[in-house]
Amino acid sequence: MPDIEIMIGGRGFMVGCQEGEEHFLRTAAQMLDTEAQALLVQTGRIPEVRMLLMAGLMLADKTAGAEDQLRDAEARLAEVEAELAELKSRPGPPPEKIEVPVIPQVMTDTLAEIAARTEALADRIEERAAS
Repeated sequence: MPDIEIMIGGRGFMVGCQEGEEHFLRTAAQMLDTEAQALLVQTGRIPEVRMLLMAGLMLADKTAGAEDQLRDAEARLAEVEAELAELKSRPGPPPEKIEVPVIPQVMTDTLAEIAARTEALADRIEERAAS
């Protein structure tokens, strides 16, 4: 178990940690030191216990605020996911109705008869023109 010296509020402390956890300890100590330094700037020199207590409370306050924001974000995410699920469960729009005009057979027969008469007339005209 390695012992690491950390600095908090300008004071050194020897702290033990698990093997491989040194980085996390140094990061946590740096966060606590940042709060302690802010206290020292505001109040000057204060007793070690009070400095550590106040710095810890300031970090706890920030953590509580971050947890509140996380809960709010999780709640909003749940709302968005529920809305998405509701939108996905809705039926799609009705299929677009496309009407293809159908010509009645009687009309086709009539047009064919007219075409045949027209051709017959054209043939007669050609015969008369040729004679």
